[in-house]
Amino acid sequence: MAYENIRLDIEDTLAVLTIDRPKALNALNSKTLQELEAALQSLPATARALIITGGGDKAFVAGADIAEMASISAAQAREFGALGHRVFQLLEQLAIPTLAAVNGFALGGGCELALACDLIYASEKARLGLPEVGLGVIPGFGGTQRLTRVVGKMRAKELIFTGDRLDAAKAKEIGLVLEVLPADQLLPHCKAVVAKMLKNGPLAIAQAKRVIEFGADQDLRAANELERQGFAALFGSEDQKEGMKAFLEKRPASFTGR
Repeated sequence: MAYENIRLDIEDTLAVLTIDRPKALNALNSKTLQELEAALQSLPATARALIITGGGDKAFVAGADIAEMASISAAQAREFGALGHRVFQLLEQLAIPTLAAVNGFALGGGCELALACDLIYASEKARLGLPEVGLGVIPGFGGTQRLTRVVGKMRAKELIFTGDRLDAAKAKEIGLVLEVLPADQLLPHCKAVVAKMLKNGPLAIAQAKRVIEFGADQDLRAANELERQGFAALFGSEDQKEGMKAFLEKRPASFTGR
């Protein structure tokens, strides 16, 4: 499928999706969100991991497109927000691991996009934040909720109320990103992390992701019940049999995702 504002590259079992509007610092307008949605829906069944990054050398995604938003009505804003929420929820619920390679500015909608991924890695020149209150609005693509769940309620309030932009080191300090890398090592690092994941059972990773995501909003007993069910269900898979047989035979497992 041809896209104008994004690129989707398939490298064997790894998908790399690049938001590619460098002249607009990769800002998310409606068309870009629609293309992102289409790309996520059309990922090949062979894709076992996804990395999202930004085109050019300045921005991951600098935010939602203010030029588009400036003149819209409340009703149109509701539709725009719904589009962003739908796309980011789709990303969040993918059964494969998703990594954000934050290579520059990740502000507003860009930070929200990163937060919808499973893991966030940043280059040394990355800047992250949710500065929407400076425009007279609030984060509209899930930022108030996902940021709170990552860094805690008080820190999230501080970041959102002040609109501060964090450098990569500070973002790592508060747990917003996992690691900070030199710019030329960011994508290789993400691919190295993916390589470790690809040695493991894809059904097991998908189940672990589901249990973590759904369990995070439940009390401990309910969350542990999700884990119990997910653990047991995997014993009906070929991957479980292969994984344990390979362990006993002291050889690498050959997982098929079945």
